[in-house]
Amino acid sequence: MTKEQKRTTGSDERPSYEQARAELASVVERLETGGISLEESLALWERGERLAEICQHWLDGARDRIDAARRARESGTPA
Repeated sequence: MTKEQKRTTGSDERPSYEQARAELASVVERLETGGISLEESLALWERGERLAEICQHWLDGARDRIDAARRARESGTPA
């Protein structure tokens, strides 16, 4: 795992896109429901930001792979 991945997730394991997206949805639901302290709201917001970064990282990686496959197809070389 790269330093960037550790910085983004805050742990040695990066969740899958699906795991991060599901947790992000849960965080948003808890924030929208309310009834929690300001401190807990801030912690949830920060976790949501990290999860959104993780999701974006996965999506960017998927886009890069698609672009590489398209370039390889157009140039006639295997991906």
